[in-house]
Amino acid sequence: MLVGRGSTAVEACRQIGISEQALYRWRKEYGGLKVDQARRMKDLERENARLKRLVADLALDKAILQEASKLTF
Repeated sequence: MLVGRGSTAVEACRQIGISEQALYRWRKEYGGLKVDQARRMKDLERENARLKRLVADLALDKAILQEASKLTF
């Protein structure tokens, strides 16, 4: 990383085109992880989001079917 080569965090952020806030947020979230661990965590977050959408869709389908069954009787 640029900071390890003697650049300051501000200079490193400027060189790679991100804000300082983004750098510190990234450090806070991923700072103690190795690359493969961070990649795995991102994959799990994506899978979790997909499963949450699936559960929400199923809950909506269930609610619609319950409403429809009330109207037919």
